Amino acid sequence: MGRHRAGDGVRAPWQEGTREALTAVGLEPGAVRDYAIRAVAEELGPGWVDVTAAVTVSPDDERRGEIVAREEGVVAGLLLVPVLLAEAAARLDLPVPTADLRLLDGVRVRAGDVLADLRGRTRVLLAAQRSVLDTLSHLSGVATRTAAWAEALEGTGAGVLDSTATTPGLRALERYAVRCGGGVNGRAGLYDAAYVTGDHALAAGSFARALDAVRRRLPRAMVQVDVTTPLEAVEAVLAGARFVVCSDMDVDVLAGTVRQVRGATLEPVEIAAAGIRDVNDAKEVAQAGVDHVVVGPLTGGGPRFRCTLEPTRPRVALVPEQRR
Repeated sequence: MGRHRAGDGVRAPWQEGTREALTAVGLEPGAVRDYAIRAVAEELGPGWVDVTAAVTVSPDDERRGEIVAREEGVVAGLLLVPVLLAEAAARLDLPVPTADLRLLDGVRVRAGDVLADLRGRTRVLLAAQRSVLDTLSHLSGVATRTAAWAEALEGTGAGVLDSTATTPGLRALERYAVRCGGGVNGRAGLYDAAYVTGDHALAAGSFARALDAVRRRLPRAMVQVDVTTPLEAVEAVLAGARFVVCSDMDVDVLAGTVRQVRGATLEPVEIAAAGIRDVNDAKEVAQAGVDHVVVGPLTGGGPRFRCTLEPTRPRVALVPEQRR
């Protein structure tokens, strides 16, 4: 464990294998590090200091701890733990703690399961504790909700598709958590697919004209069309749409729309249902014949997963000048 100069420009070292592990699951290491820096900065502020630990804990005191699940769920975000610890250590100019991850992201856990073993300077573990637990709680909550939808849809032939209703600044991480829970990522934003809605159809004059403009100007773009009525769905398909999102339709209307779309062309068309908010309705919606169920609440808010950091050696040493 090495030491590093404190300050805003510090770049903490990577724990061995962390960067490669992040890349392997589709996360960009630099973006993860930037997130970790922001998270730690929220805790330590512009002066990079934990004022309580600075006067009660010796900089040389070490501690071991375990991250423990407090309920059943699907874990996500463990790969970020070493990065958060490293950034906290760099800001405090202390050695980087070690993080031994007991499990892989995407694994279902029970209350009491140990997710990771941590060992290092107490000041660093205290400084990183909230960032680590908040990250795990949030991302594991997303993964757990996704798993519930995936289980509800099991055997229907339909899959869980996320939406862009994400927490600003956390989209890549939340999309990763969706994958950990067994879901599939849809478009990432406004840049990687042409997403034609009623607003675009109104501006262009119709869905057909909007789609024609997209095809002419963006011939290689992935195109998705969001519709709210059977008539719009058929118009879009006849105009060449091959991915149709049916928003806010009740099940009977949705089933009729699926039949009309399938009958309007011999070419394959992917159909997704959006606006479904209750997991108990998932199976009935899927049985209308859709390929995907788009679930906004996966990433748009919901219960967090409960976990804690438990010390395995509950001793805190006073700074030298306070010892008696």
